[in-house]
Amino acid sequence: MSGQVAIVGAGPSGCYLAQALLKAQPDLIVDLIDRLPVPYGLVRYGVAADHQGTKGVTRQFARLFERQGARFFGNVAVGEAITLDALRAAYDVVVLAAGLSVDRPLGIPGSDLPGVIGAGRLTRSLYEHPDADALPDLGPRPLIIGNGNVAIDLLRLLAKTPEELEGSDLGAGPTKWLERQAIEEITITGRSPAAQAKFDAVMIKELAKLAGVTIRVIGAGASDDPAEQKKIDALLALDGIATGPRRVTFRFGLTPLGVEGADRAEAVHFTSPAGEETLPCSSVLTAIGFDPAADLPRDALVSLAADAEAGVLAPGLYAAGWFRRGPRGTIPDNRADAQALAGAILTDLAPDPSRQGAAVLAALPDVTDYTGWTRIDSAETATARPGRCRSKIATRDAMLSIARKDHGDAP
Repeated sequence: MSGQVAIVGAGPSGCYLAQALLKAQPDLIVDLIDRLPVPYGLVRYGVAADHQGTKGVTRQFARLFERQGARFFGNVAVGEAITLDALRAAYDVVVLAAGLSVDRPLGIPGSDLPGVIGAGRLTRSLYEHPDADALPDLGPRPLIIGNGNVAIDLLRLLAKTPEELEGSDLGAGPTKWLERQAIEEITITGRSPAAQAKFDAVMIKELAKLAGVTIRVIGAGASDDPAEQKKIDALLALDGIATGPRRVTFRFGLTPLGVEGADRAEAVHFTSPAGEETLPCSSVLTAIGFDPAADLPRDALVSLAADAEAGVLAPGLYAAGWFRRGPRGTIPDNRADAQALAGAILTDLAPDPSRQGAAVLAALPDVTDYTGWTRIDSAETATARPGRCRSKIATRDAMLSIARKDHGDAP
């Protein structure tokens, strides 16, 4: 018997790991389990709607199911529909690749005011995640706290004209919402100096293509480090761009002390090396990292891990991607991590023929498979509006209905 592996999470880290395992041992049974009815996780619901090149990695992941023999079990919430212990008893190996999905709290006075919105919450709504909240009102002057790639994604989408969203997969509802915001000014702030900002220079260079903005960069500074100076140079190249009326301002070295407002966020009070200042705003978008969801006890597992750095949590239990290392690194970074973890898993693997594997999932209701996903995918691409590459099915019930039958069948 070759062994049975369950990967919890069918996003990039889970898919890269399945690829590496099956390339090294093609007769292995590899099942990817996800709480959503569809695979690809972060690629589908986290990568920006206008970054279709990045989303193209799903074509590679499709071969995992179509050629390498991996199986997909969707709409299965581990920790709710089935316990982690039950899954571990059924499989020789369980890998937790569920990512981190909860916005890290800002943790300052006023951060619980209406109008303070986490980046994860906002992007889930923008990208039509089935469990997302309604899109919030941002008002004309949103202020972004954070200077990583997620913050830059938000800035870019909010700053774009409707014409610049052509070819994206931003849905009809989010598109109309974005137009209704009538954004006049976006301020983006970071605690760190510009030299130590977490964004990639290529993300900053992309902003130079925006068609309707006037950009200021305040306090970029300089650095003797070539990599840091590359970021600063990219920022300085933006300063003074004036292609339209929507104002974008970069600020650095600002540590938020409190959010001010009566009934909703109206300003943020900061401290900096130059002193204290208050910046007015109509909403506050926090892009300061992510924490684990409550369904899987990540912190407890990592604290007791045999070798957390290597992704070994306990005998037969492993962690991959952001679930292992925290919210850092890009999608391609997961590939190298997956190859290293696959080697460790295969070295430790001791197949037990008494384990029931996927049979443990058989009694669960409304489980979707890869064929169901292809029906959803076909339905979304077939109904794409002009200027969009797909029209996402936005509710769980609708996805499950399509997954159960050919799209042309009557409900």
